[in-house]
Amino acid sequence: MPTADLRAALRTAAADPARLTDAHAVALLGAGGPALEELCAIADAVRAQRAGHDVTHVVNRNLDTERVGAGTPGARARVRELAAEAQRLGATEVCVQGPLPPGAPADGYLDLVRDVAAGAPGIHLHAFRPPEVADAAERRGSSPRAFLEAALEAGLGSVPGTAARILDDGVRERLAGRPDLPVARWVELVTTAHEVGLTSTATMVHGHVESPAQQVAHLRLLASIAERTGGFTEFIPMPFVPPPGAALPAGCRPGPDAREVRAVTAVARLLLAGRIDHVQAPWPKLDEALVLQLLAGGADDLGGLLLDGELDPAAGQEQGLTMTRADVERMAASLGRGVRRRTTRYGDPAGPPEPVAVPA
Repeated sequence: MPTADLRAALRTAAADPARLTDAHAVALLGAGGPALEELCAIADAVRAQRAGHDVTHVVNRNLDTERVGAGTPGARARVRELAAEAQRLGATEVCVQGPLPPGAPADGYLDLVRDVAAGAPGIHLHAFRPPEVADAAERRGSSPRAFLEAALEAGLGSVPGTAARILDDGVRERLAGRPDLPVARWVELVTTAHEVGLTSTATMVHGHVESPAQQVAHLRLLASIAERTGGFTEFIPMPFVPPPGAALPAGCRPGPDAREVRAVTAVARLLLAGRIDHVQAPWPKLDEALVLQLLAGGADDLGGLLLDGELDPAAGQEQGLTMTRADVERMAASLGRGVRRRTTRYGDPAGPPEPVAVPA
């Protein structure tokens, strides 16, 4: 049976999510059984109000910077070819993440932007997490703002708000086993990207050494950034998945269970409503049954289809994790929902209604 605190939190969530206190949110994160179903139903109603009826997705291609960013003439030509192939397959977005290899040119990150733009004119480039922005600025001897302004001019459209983990310095260092990018620096780099005209995603990796209170503090910080900049397009709650065989820090959990994943998604929908109105179900990390539960409990978006292409499927880290338009339609239909292909910024893309030659 729900505790008095949880019952009060559910009543407040149903009446006005904006009135939820941190204590309310912590109580909701612990919901299970019928209380969890009630929480998810409340979050789903807010989803319908803030994000609409359709399940959205973007057609995209991921590239790993370290694998494609060597900076040699041949490697640069390959980037142009991969971007062109993605566009031919119907992609409206190319996503590039990860650091450049050590021997790459000082302006290697900008060269990647230019090459994607040259290979696929008009495609949206979503690239460079905060650590890569800092690395790019250091390599070229400029400020992060100057790099981001140059990248925007060269064709960069948005940056991934990943490497956020949990925005708590103690948690970050404990999880990484070494000093990590400080929270203040992460916030500075993301807000600078917003200030120069780039949008970003927002993320949280949960289910390791953090507490529910630290999850709530993370969401509150993202909400405050969104209020100042308006630059976040969506929130992605990512379950922690430890690398196979990795030694975990003392007290670290091996990832969240399905109950926690559902509760985190629902609470994020409630705490971010009106600030970040799209919440993604991270399908590459979850089984389909749980993805469907998230789409019925606060999430509205499936993210990218992650096209592999045929030229070099291994150029992206998620090789083999491709979703088709038919998959999206089948999942949405099971929920009685429609489907909308979107751009990175949640607009409606021009061109054909679905990609062609998407691998099954």
